[in-house]
Amino acid sequence: MAENIKFAVIGGGSWATAIAKMLCVNLTEISWYMRNEAAIEHIKTHKHNPNYLSSVEFDINKLKLTNDINEAVAYADYIIFAIPSAFLDGELEKLTVSLKDKIIFSAIKGIVPETSLIVGEHFHVKYDIPYYNIGVITGPCHAEEVAMERLSYLTIACGDPDKAKVIAKNLSGNYIKTKITDDIIGTEYAAMLKNIYAIAAGIAHGLGYGDNFQSVLMSNGIREMKKFIKKVHKMKRNINDSAYLGDLLVTGYSIFSRNRMFGNMIGKGYTVKSAMMEMSMVAEGYYAVKSAYKLNQAYGAKTPIIDAVYSILYEGQDAKAVFKKLTDKLD
Repeated sequence: MAENIKFAVIGGGSWATAIAKMLCVNLTEISWYMRNEAAIEHIKTHKHNPNYLSSVEFDINKLKLTNDINEAVAYADYIIFAIPSAFLDGELEKLTVSLKDKIIFSAIKGIVPETSLIVGEHFHVKYDIPYYNIGVITGPCHAEEVAMERLSYLTIACGDPDKAKVIAKNLSGNYIKTKITDDIIGTEYAAMLKNIYAIAAGIAHGLGYGDNFQSVLMSNGIREMKKFIKKVHKMKRNINDSAYLGDLLVTGYSIFSRNRMFGNMIGKGYTVKSAMMEMSMVAEGYYAVKSAYKLNQAYGAKTPIIDAVYSILYEGQDAKAVFKKLTDKLD
């Protein structure tokens, strides 16, 4: 493998900041695109992102910061996208530089609303990127714990194992362990679905359900995930692996989970709009549940948890009443 591979990170949020931190451990230079010009100037002066993971200090000499996405894309061989899925299409519309021959890895945990596709499929369908040049970076891993340098695990999925190894090598470190898989579609759908189950866990907590119910909810969640992913992309996979079950558990239980936080607000009586206004970060599961619900109209998997969250967030049904009915469907 060539040692002079160039990387770009696309995004200015917590996950983009964590990925930039990991790459800077192993590389002498990376390009980092973010829309916020004030944040770029702050990083150049104060060496940290003012809005996300501000405890992370960067070596400015390793960063080629830019608010021009074309500059970042032109620079890099490998491009890691880490922006909310709801904003991805709008950012890509700014591109005048071709993505052809670029290797795209997604660290986005959601569905692109404009196409109702997971991110890898979106790049393949809309930009004609071959699947062997597309990969996924998934957890279980919270950006906040990367910032604190707590031991974390990443799963790197790509149809080309050599490209997965390049990403794995350059994200690995003393507190980051990586593994690779060829289940691109399954891991990406799992990363999307676990956010929906985390919202469900948050709603349950907000309604006053305890740990006993939460364990049943998560147990049913992993089985529901397995049924859904099997319908979408049937292949041999172990749903108990970290990329599936582990990611579900950390998102469903962690204090850092924005989806659980969002669900908790809904359970306590917030409207969707008021919960979103109060949060400073995007809850990907809000957009994901609409797409998953609609996709499942064709697939027909049995998904009572997804159906319950959809009815609360998009049909305005009472959370307490919906969850009372849900408890009879779980075992």
